[in-house]
Amino acid sequence: MVTEGERAAGASSGSHEDTGADAGAGASGGGRTVDADADTDGAEGAGRGAHAPDVDQKTAVFRAPKPAPAVDQPTTALKWGAARRTGAAGTAGGASAAGADAASSGTSAGASSGTSGGASGGPRAGAPSWARGERVTEGPATSGGSGSPEDTGSPKPSGSPKPSGGAEGSEDTGSTEGPESPSERTSKFVALKPLEGPVRGQEAEGASGAQDTNALPTVPPRPPIDLLAELTNTPPPPQTPLRTVLRRIKIWTPLALLLVVVFAVVQAVRPLPAPTLALTADDNFAFDGGHPALPWPDEGQGWVDVSGIGTMGRFGEQKPVPIGSVAKNMTAYIILKEHPLGAGAAGPKIRVDATAEKEGAYSAQGESTVDTIKEGDMLTEQQALAAIMIPSANNVARLLARWDAGSVKSFVAKMNATAKDLGMKNTTYSDPSGLEATTVSSAEDQVKLADELVKYPALTNITKLPSWKDPSGHTWPNYNHLVPFDGAIGIKTGTTTKAGGNLVFAATKEVDGQTVTVVGAVLGQHRTPILDAVNDASRTVMVAAREVLKSSVVLKKGDVVGYVDDGLGGHTPVVATKDVSAVGWSGLTVGLALGDGSGKSLPHTAKAGTEVGWLNVGGSASGDSSGGGKGSAIKVPVALQKDLAEPGYGAKFTRIG
Repeated sequence: MVTEGERAAGASSGSHEDTGADAGAGASGGGRTVDADADTDGAEGAGRGAHAPDVDQKTAVFRAPKPAPAVDQPTTALKWGAARRTGAAGTAGGASAAGADAASSGTSAGASSGTSGGASGGPRAGAPSWARGERVTEGPATSGGSGSPEDTGSPKPSGSPKPSGGAEGSEDTGSTEGPESPSERTSKFVALKPLEGPVRGQEAEGASGAQDTNALPTVPPRPPIDLLAELTNTPPPPQTPLRTVLRRIKIWTPLALLLVVVFAVVQAVRPLPAPTLALTADDNFAFDGGHPALPWPDEGQGWVDVSGIGTMGRFGEQKPVPIGSVAKNMTAYIILKEHPLGAGAAGPKIRVDATAEKEGAYSAQGESTVDTIKEGDMLTEQQALAAIMIPSANNVARLLARWDAGSVKSFVAKMNATAKDLGMKNTTYSDPSGLEATTVSSAEDQVKLADELVKYPALTNITKLPSWKDPSGHTWPNYNHLVPFDGAIGIKTGTTTKAGGNLVFAATKEVDGQTVTVVGAVLGQHRTPILDAVNDASRTVMVAAREVLKSSVVLKKGDVVGYVDDGLGGHTPVVATKDVSAVGWSGLTVGLALGDGSGKSLPHTAKAGTEVGWLNVGGSASGDSSGGGKGSAIKVPVALQKDLAEPGYGAKFTRIG
């Protein structure tokens, strides 16, 4: 360990050495770096006893070189290059000046030149200034002997290195450095950018450094990929078609996979389409034999349907003719439609007004009325319907019109609108009773209406009666003489001098366990007495129609008749739960159709044997049906042959729309 006294002694002896030796050492050293710290330590040691402030001994004794602090690399590179240029210039200048002065002026001049060269080169020339703990200032290198203020003896700022002689600097390049002054022990600041003003004691050098810094070219911003490559020390690879394709695959593949996942989830949670029934059996069935010939009258027109199956026969030209009280069929239909009445129910009460009582007296003039009702009497809906359908009371028909629509005119408008809805093309109503000759229709149109009326048991329970007793106790006979014979259930007669005899009839028959209804109309019978003529003609036709009805097996129990379509390509067979027998007559072709029957949607899953719908035989599927062919006379339940399963994931995933 070197003590403070030894340092002082070494400095004193170094000061008395031959300056020529110093110069020679400086010259022979050539480009060797001079240790400025050793020179400075010697100089400071010589004069420390007189005026230098006390220095912390432990700090001075144990002071050792410290590793260079981490500095921003681009800035360091710039400063390092400047320092190297400055140090090299100083060393070269010192060597050159020392050799010249030694030859011409003697050892004294050589010593001075060597000292100046060492100062110009700086301690440990070539090392960065941050390694020496100094403030970095860029400027032009100063060679020894240039005559700069530092070399000619101008005062230097406190804390700057002081050379002690060329020989000392050249001989001891690895000697221990002397203690720092208090200013040197202060942390040094390395500016990354030029300071706003020159550093004290280094104005000239700072100015030149600022000029050099400002003179640096402006570097344009670089692309992020190049900066990233520079930070990772990996240059960007050259662009090739293969790398371009691979990069696009890397970018788009995750997005495509995400879209596939989203699509799969959406397909899995989408509501399933509603299952439907589809028929696989033949959609029609033909009865053997020729078409039957019904015994029609010689005049007028007629039409016969088997309700829900089709048209059995017709005769005469279907043209509008007066129909008399048959018009009351439409009056009853509107009342039942807008004021529903259950079978056996009385329904709401209707007050008899003065007009109805007054019109009841028209019976004296030959008009069909019920003259036993008085103003203030109360009739139930059932009683009012019986009054117009059995004794054919015109005054009660007009009373119902006022009760329902507020006026007869408004009610007649309803009658014509309803006729249009039912497809009655040859029908026009001008009054609710049919008394006026301008109320006209055809046999076909009246059968269309009768097919709807027989669906109301509350009405057929009235029309099949041979007579009716009014609230006063008076009994009125039914003008329809077909009841209660041969299964007849009504419906209504209508006779006037202009219209002749007219009758719309209905009769039922059990055929192979199925109840079938025959509906017919005979119009325009003028043979007297006209009421008997129309009853006789209608009875003959009705009985003949009932006789030709027969049954035939179309499908047997267990036969596959169709399937349930789940809407995604899945089919589950359905079978008939019992033998399917069609009712008809020779030459008839009936249609078959599958339907849910109840109006409820089919399930997505169900066990084998579950009833899922009906097989309808006849009705609108028939090719020879009129309006009376609507509906179905025969319905057979159909059930699943095997379990109905929900569509699989594959079907859900691939469905479109």
